Amino acid sequence: MSPSLRRVAITCGPGYEPIDAVRRLTNFSTGALGAQLASRFLAQGFRVLMFRGEMATALPPNGLDVRPFSTGADLLIKIRRALRETDEPFAGFFHAAALSDFRVASARSEAQPYAVGRGKIPTSSGHLTLRLEPVPKILPQLRSLLTDTLIVGWKYEVEGDRNTALQKAADQIRECKTDLCVVNGPAFGPGFGVLDAQDVVEEASGADKLFMILRKHLQAHI
Repeated sequence: MSPSLRRVAITCGPGYEPIDAVRRLTNFSTGALGAQLASRFLAQGFRVLMFRGEMATALPPNGLDVRPFSTGADLLIKIRRALRETDEPFAGFFHAAALSDFRVASARSEAQPYAVGRGKIPTSSGHLTLRLEPVPKILPQLRSLLTDTLIVGWKYEVEGDRNTALQKAADQIRECKTDLCVVNGPAFGPGFGVLDAQDVVEEASGADKLFMILRKHLQAHI
């Protein structure tokens, strides 16, 4: 493998969207899987750039470039900035971060509205109504930025079964023009599935096997 093609990027951990200046919408992601994959890529001699959610609790390994991010919009800014810094390409981009699907469009009590992301909404406000709106997805925007890179998305599914989870993964690959999708969650069952654009599924019981599958696809792509 060419030394110029030994650079990968991994996003991991939770994103968040502000309610006010002190409260946030977020999720249970810890960033652990991203940290585990980064450690294995480092051990194989890759240079790893990690975009890590500010609220991630799993510690990243030593020896990699870590860029913290807050919201999904902030992550996209950080990705674009990293691409402007050097002409060195990414061989692979592994988008494992759990970004918020919704953001707060408005917040108001029965008496008055409040500015989203600013100040602190007082508890004396009583009942508070939040109106949420979908957040634009980052994954569909990556192919235009990373034309020759192996792009891997993630699908964590709770409802449904293995077949419905894999169908959503296939839809993601088609709609986002990615190369692979890692599927997990209660709907899929134990471990991980790695789906490619030809609907071939490879199963991994844990992070070690998942890394081996991803590295195999990375080598074949390069």
